[in-house]
Amino acid sequence: MIVVNVKENESIEKALKRFKKKFDKTGVIRELRRRQHFEKPSITRRTEVIKAAYKQRMQEQEGK
Repeated sequence: MIVVNVKENESIEKALKRFKKKFDKTGVIRELRRRQHFEKPSITRRTEVIKAAYKQRMQEQEGK
């Protein structure tokens, strides 16, 4: 549970901004979206390998 204490002379907008920042750090929305559709572990690993190979190719091109 996220708790945001509103200070005495603080505006609601600032308190809401602090709440949103804390909420984003928890990663609830990302986790919810990830769990909406089941993905087999083999597919997850395959996509990670493809992403890693892509990043490596991009770094090699920068080095030239």
